[in-house]
Amino acid sequence: MVLLVTSDNEQFTADKEVVERSVLIKNMLEDVGESDQPIPLPNVSSSVLKKVLEYCEHHRGEPLPSADADQNQDETRKRTTDISEWDQKFITVDQEMLFEIILAANYLDIKSLLDVGCKTEIRKLFNIVNDFTPEEEAQIKKENEWAEDR
Repeated sequence: MVLLVTSDNEQFTADKEVVERSVLIKNMLEDVGESDQPIPLPNVSSSVLKKVLEYCEHHRGEPLPSADADQNQDETRKRTTDISEWDQKFITVDQEMLFEIILAANYLDIKSLLDVGCKTEIRKLFNIVNDFTPEEEAQIKKENEWAEDR
């Protein structure tokens, strides 16, 4: 078990396998070794950490992204708009909590949670209409082709 301390000084215990979905926490654990010392998370409140741990617990059995995941983007591209039903329900929170979850996922380096929080699907959730005409969108894609093809 790993002890985590939030910005509002609440303590949480969680399985090592669950918290290691966070690259930050995994690296901290590797640096300190087996220790009973709590891991401080000064940028995460208790209400947000509860949600993050819920997400990590649900996804505990899934493989962690490999270090060269950025190089192998084919699978990621296939999943750019797919969000599982559980993740959709999980991320259905008020806008402030969503932003806090995104910030925590970024700080804790939980790429899968960050992706879920930032997907285009969020536009649908908040009824955000695309501001670009099809012509403008095509022009933007054309101008940024270099970033897509490596």
